[in-house]
Amino acid sequence: MSVNDVSGTQSIYDKINAQNQSNSTSTQGSGNADSEMFMKLMIAQLQNQDPTSPAETSEFMQQIASMSTVENIAKLNTTMENMSASLLSSQAALQASSMIGQDVYAKTDVAQVGESGEIRGVVELPVSTENLRVSIYDSANNLIDEVEMGSQSSGDHYFVWNAGDRPPGEYRVVAEAQVDGNYKTASSFIAYNVNSVTLGQNGIGMKVNTDAGSVDFSDVKRIG
Repeated sequence: MSVNDVSGTQSIYDKINAQNQSNSTSTQGSGNADSEMFMKLMIAQLQNQDPTSPAETSEFMQQIASMSTVENIAKLNTTMENMSASLLSSQAALQASSMIGQDVYAKTDVAQVGESGEIRGVVELPVSTENLRVSIYDSANNLIDEVEMGSQSSGDHYFVWNAGDRPPGEYRVVAEAQVDGNYKTASSFIAYNVNSVTLGQNGIGMKVNTDAGSVDFSDVKRIG
């Protein structure tokens, strides 16, 4: 399935159904080609057999039965593969449609101050820290505020920064953890509303589209 921008559940299912029909047609064509090849081989065998020692009828019937069994197994395998792909696509479509309009915490240091006048995020700490701080920079890369969160254990730590009378727009968030007296950058995940979702092949490589741009679904920490 080609990459599609998700704007409604119905359009996703239409594309999935179209792809499934295409796979079914391709499978039928392959099966017919195999059967035709088998019949040609049988006719060639009959035409070139020794007239003084013709093949037994039971031998031909056994060959036909064997071919039929192999062909049915191949069709069953193909059908199961198509069903699996269809289920993955449907599951991805449902997941994508349910995400639109919700907030996700995406791995980025870019934040947007909108009507709420605040930035919400979470910092991921692999180890405990003597002090966790979140620095806020404006669009000109000027440090305008710092949020000191004190000593924190390893894990996820949520924060909210209120912009106050500062103008709406784009800001940069830098989370740093103090370990052994030195500050090291920690991964930050900023809350964004999902505008749309882009599907990959069978849901693999899905991206969520926000005001901060497209983010890989694997970089989403939390939904809602």
